[in-house]
Amino acid sequence: MATKQKLELSWVGKEKRPRVEPRILLEDAGRSYHAKHRVTGRDVFDNLLIFGDNLLALKALEQEFTGKVKCVYIDPPFNTQQAFEHYDDGYEHSIWLGLIRDRIESLRRLLSDDGTLFVHIDDNELGYLIVLLDEIFGRANRVAVVSFKQGSATGHKAINPGVVSTTNFILIYAKSKTVWSPNRVFTARTERDKRYGQFIDNFDEPYRKWQFTTLTKAFAQSINLPEKGIKKAIGDGFEEHLSDFVMKNADRVVRLARPDYNAVSSEAREMIDKSKVQHNEVLLLKRDAHPNMYFVNGERILFYLDKLKLIDGQYVAGEPLTSLWDDILSNNLHNEGGVEFPKGKKPEALIKRCFDLATKPGDIVLDSFAGSGTTGAVAHKMGRRWIMVELGEHCHTHIIPRLKKVIDGEDRGGVTDAVGWQGGGGFRYYRLAPTLIVNDRWGNPVINPEYNAAQLSEALAKLEGFVYAPSETRWWQHGHSSERDFIYVTTQNLSAGQLQALSDEVGSEQSLLVWCSAFHGITADQAAERWPNLTLKKIPKAVLARCEWGHDDYSLNVENLPMAEPSPPAPLPVLQTAIAGEGKKGGRVKNTEPDLFGEVEEDAP
Repeated sequence: MATKQKLELSWVGKEKRPRVEPRILLEDAGRSYHAKHRVTGRDVFDNLLIFGDNLLALKALEQEFTGKVKCVYIDPPFNTQQAFEHYDDGYEHSIWLGLIRDRIESLRRLLSDDGTLFVHIDDNELGYLIVLLDEIFGRANRVAVVSFKQGSATGHKAINPGVVSTTNFILIYAKSKTVWSPNRVFTARTERDKRYGQFIDNFDEPYRKWQFTTLTKAFAQSINLPEKGIKKAIGDGFEEHLSDFVMKNADRVVRLARPDYNAVSSEAREMIDKSKVQHNEVLLLKRDAHPNMYFVNGERILFYLDKLKLIDGQYVAGEPLTSLWDDILSNNLHNEGGVEFPKGKKPEALIKRCFDLATKPGDIVLDSFAGSGTTGAVAHKMGRRWIMVELGEHCHTHIIPRLKKVIDGEDRGGVTDAVGWQGGGGFRYYRLAPTLIVNDRWGNPVINPEYNAAQLSEALAKLEGFVYAPSETRWWQHGHSSERDFIYVTTQNLSAGQLQALSDEVGSEQSLLVWCSAFHGITADQAAERWPNLTLKKIPKAVLARCEWGHDDYSLNVENLPMAEPSPPAPLPVLQTAIAGEGKKGGRVKNTEPDLFGEVEEDAP
């Protein structure tokens, strides 16, 4: 039997994966912000702003949001070997790839089956990142590699010899192309399409009698000037005035085009042949599912009106979205959002285009590298629900002030006018809870004393995959995994009598996972046989090997990177064919057994 092989990107340390702790989120109501709903008058908190390490935050979101996020836009550090004010942006290739890989895998889990990932990157890691994303999402789910015009070859860029870099890239991946359903997006033409140079002089008469003249002649007649010398007469404003004329008369500005005879329908071919015979007479082919087609002298009449699309609230000449986005520049962004974020802020129009392509109002969008908060600001204005994660202090100095202006309707920049934003909505601010397990003064692992009873119950429920939902009537019901399976968390040492009473309340038709600091009077095997509806686990003993406790920062900061030893030097990542299932090793964590308070546990009799 042939060994299954696959092409993948390999790098030093690829097999090392963090065992991320699924932490709970703690709301800071003083930083949350909202406006009353204009219709219902109720408080609106549709969105989440999370302060903390983004890998820990993504893990915290997985239980509730797996499969629910419609769109992810991330703008991770580019690995450019430059130090920015808000990001330390330079890492060794292998480490950078490992850190990005861990986040992309979590983001993929959060995406809905018809969801879309947008990754903004430059050319330093572009090639490696494409192969990495192909490996995680599947090459068949790569939608496009978009070239985004980031700037112009001016200033100091124009001085240096060689190729001047003016582009970034946006990698677009579908979670599953088989169910992916993007929206139709058009971009505005910056100039009039000069191919449309003819004008129907008698448009109001029956189409068979239409007569054609030149566009320039029709324009000259409309302003009572002779066609000859009109450009000189109007001067620099000629093109602007002519374009206005075209827009106002788009239903009668036309051009003639010779169709691809072999590519059109048999009905269209018949009409083409007929129009060659009945030359100088306009013929009409009526169609039910598509626009009607007009022909003259074997050519099709194309109307400028059909080029007009509603873009950002205005009808303009539009063309289908391509993989070259050169109409959105990153200059003059200092006024957007009212915050300064040198070299890091992205145009609101760029984020809007991504959301136009992949989302509808009410969809959830996520950005785990929030930066200055552009993603949340645009999503909010467009009526999308949003989740943003940011570890830096600019979460408080940049993002929150910016979002408050959006909610209050005071942000008039960016895409505000294009989407008709007036204000409203709100967000809840969360921070990551501290690690669940810490060492006591003797070095023994214990439950973090910062946790209260409710937080401990929620943390253990999340760790076990239960929904934390304390019952108001059943004291032992702190959460559930199904309609009949529940969880109960207590720091007590439970006796056999207490366990018997608990088992009786649960009943034979339900099951209960019991977390306690200890139980006495019976062994674990005896308990399992005596109370089959109960599953007993000791804290913290039963969780010690589950995660990397106490690891608070997986961020892309140089001082937090798990740098390799200086020798031997790590080679660059390479493509190789790997035999599936081989070359992967796992490690084990020593399982110590202190009790909740770090003291030696007595064996049950």
